[in-house]
Amino acid sequence: MKKKSKLERKIHLFTKKNIPLQKTAIHLLLLLTFLFLASSIGYVFQRLAFPEATIVLVYLLAVVLSSWLIEGFLFGIASSILATLAFNFFFTKPYFALAVNEASYIITLFIMILTALITSSLTTRALQNALSAKEREAESRAVYELIKQLTIAREMPEIASISVHVLSTYFRCSVGILYCDDDNKLENFFLQENPNGEIVHRRVSQLEKLQNQLLHSQGKVILGEEFHDWAIVGRENLFGVLRLPNEKANKLSSAQMNLLLSMIETISLAMESFYATESRLKERERVTQERFRSNLLRSISHDIRTPLSSVLGSTEMLLDMTKSEDERELLQNIHKDANWLHSLVENILNLTRIQEGKLLVNKELEAVEEVVGSAINRMDKLLLPYKLSVNIPLELLLVPMDAKLIEQALINLLDNAITHTPAGNEILVTVKKDRKKRNVCFIISDTGRGISENELPHIFEMFHTAQNKGGIGLGLAICQSIVNAHGGEIFARNRENHTGAEIIFTLPMEEKNYA
Repeated sequence: MKKKSKLERKIHLFTKKNIPLQKTAIHLLLLLTFLFLASSIGYVFQRLAFPEATIVLVYLLAVVLSSWLIEGFLFGIASSILATLAFNFFFTKPYFALAVNEASYIITLFIMILTALITSSLTTRALQNALSAKEREAESRAVYELIKQLTIAREMPEIASISVHVLSTYFRCSVGILYCDDDNKLENFFLQENPNGEIVHRRVSQLEKLQNQLLHSQGKVILGEEFHDWAIVGRENLFGVLRLPNEKANKLSSAQMNLLLSMIETISLAMESFYATESRLKERERVTQERFRSNLLRSISHDIRTPLSSVLGSTEMLLDMTKSEDERELLQNIHKDANWLHSLVENILNLTRIQEGKLLVNKELEAVEEVVGSAINRMDKLLLPYKLSVNIPLELLLVPMDAKLIEQALINLLDNAITHTPAGNEILVTVKKDRKKRNVCFIISDTGRGISENELPHIFEMFHTAQNKGGIGLGLAICQSIVNAHGGEIFARNRENHTGAEIIFTLPMEEKNYA
């Protein structure tokens, strides 16, 4: 862009400062013209022997026209006074003097100036009301046009471009809008309409500074070197920034400021609606993909579970029939891997039920000793290399539970203990009855290296696995879901005065709605 010379800038500044003076001179000239015309017409009417009341009406007409065509209440007062003085000077005796010979003229002049003032005031007020109505109509039209165009916008750049065009047209300046990306971070550019009506991209200078100012602005306008910036915010998130040139922002009236804030609110609603729609579409896509994945996993798991059961049964029979140590070792490895696959299939099936909200808990009073024993029996081949200790109270503990699900939870916890315990070390299963809390506590302890402080908060998360350990990270997450479905609690901690960790879960002794 070509820079102005020093002389041109001085001329521009002088012209800009003298615009109000030129406007006042034009209005004054127009007022004097009306009074000259009124006096001329009055002179003709006097020659034609018209009554003085007719000449007064001519001057009142001049006052009405002046108030209607000239802005400002002061000009209305000036026209009223000057019209009265002109009538006195030209048409009352003594002529061509600001004096009166008859007392009745004083009353006439007083009534005339009072009438002129009232007429001027009413005309000015009517004109101001008309202008206000016109401004409100223009504001309503601008907001309506903005809303109408934003309803058809489908992308964030389109919303920003429409908003820039509508606001630039109404405020007659180059409005800019800076919007956020999909990660809710401000882009490093903003859209602005140039004098040719084209939307252009401009790089944001000092983006980090602007972001910090927005964090502490609390909804207030931010004054920059080139723009006044207003944050476009929703209920919780920042959607963008509206930028108005400083020269225009400093001249905004209160009505224009209210309109601008209303338009910002409209843009904010459009952006929030866009993000809400995007979120719904992504969630719908995620749910659909999750449903397909769950169906696929369930189908595969069902197809695998039957032959795995056959493999487990066959290897157990062969182990009982085989005497050769080499063959038994081979069969034990087959049985171990098949049992691991069987547990994995059960966990996957439970996972699909949990994610679909179809994990049904059929509670019945079950003996704790039998459920624990059944879980250990299913893991007996895997537990052979370890020292297993089981501590269960001698009294019969009957707890309302879904025996199949709790057995699966115990199997998962025993498998976890096996994973973290060196061969030959102890694995401890303890059951305690808490009479005060009226629940039964299950504790599965290992003698491994324990749980690190960083891992402890995450061990029940889906697909979380310990470092340098196998598995896919489903067992403990499924245990948590099963225990929570029974109204119990589960947590993990490192053992006191001993190496290793222990996982503890509780089940309530009584079911409130249990019959």
